[in-house]
Amino acid sequence: MWRFEASPRRAAPKGLPSSFAQHRIPKGTYLHPVPLFLHSWHTDITYIPTWQGWLYLATVIDCHSKEVIGWATGDNYKTPLIEKAIEMAVCNHSLAWNAIFHSDRGSNYTSRQFATTLKRHNIRQSVGRTGICYDNAMAESFFAALKNERVHRTQYPTQEHARRDVVRYIEFWYNSKRRHSGLQYRTPQQVRDEYLERQSAA
Repeated sequence: MWRFEASPRRAAPKGLPSSFAQHRIPKGTYLHPVPLFLHSWHTDITYIPTWQGWLYLATVIDCHSKEVIGWATGDNYKTPLIEKAIEMAVCNHSLAWNAIFHSDRGSNYTSRQFATTLKRHNIRQSVGRTGICYDNAMAESFFAALKNERVHRTQYPTQEHARRDVVRYIEFWYNSKRRHSGLQYRTPQQVRDEYLERQSAA
């Protein structure tokens, strides 16, 4: 565990995209998650305090295994950050045809640029229903675990320190060792490996 001197507390950044904002995507664009491996993904963005300012983290989570299969960090939360996380997920995993990609209704997710990226990968877009916070629960659950188990216990002098620590948490703890009650106390990696084993045996 790294140990650093305490730094002044920072106020949360203002102007994050609101889940309740009205955008050009119709309110009815909500698709129920498909309980199959790599058929539905969930995304969101959070922020991590460092002595150099906020580091933003965009993640892509597989709804079946709860594995974080794509992520990206940067000094802003604009659409290109999300696209980097998607590209990582698509590059490393065989996404099911016409899969669902779910997000909140933030402007960075409802932009024309973002819609074009999803279309290029044959991904259907789903956005949260107005005022229904449970639609985003999977991403919020991961962020809560990340911050309670790691971020709130650490001080980051630089954004690079934070980036390396977050990546290490995702790869070597959350995906591979952390057991989930919702997965019958298995890890995301175990669920993925069991699914692939069943597919190869079929």
